Amino acid sequence: MFGVLPLAGGKNLGVRLGELVALYLLVGGIGLLLEKRAGQIAPQGWEFYAVTGALFLTFAFPGFVWRYLYKPRH
Repeated sequence: MFGVLPLAGGKNLGVRLGELVALYLLVGGIGLLLEKRAGQIAPQGWEFYAVTGALFLTFAFPGFVWRYLYKPRH
């Protein structure tokens, strides 16, 4: 789980989506902490979370390609 603990039955879609959401929240929490330490926290609307979610998925895409689409030559 989270690339650290192996799951006995393997990972299904729900576990993978749960990891994605948990990591998004972790990265957002770290960003919020850094913003709070730097000064005032700016209020955010739903647009901010939609854009950051799309960016998070975009930056995760190379890992998806490496894991599922890349076929090494033997």
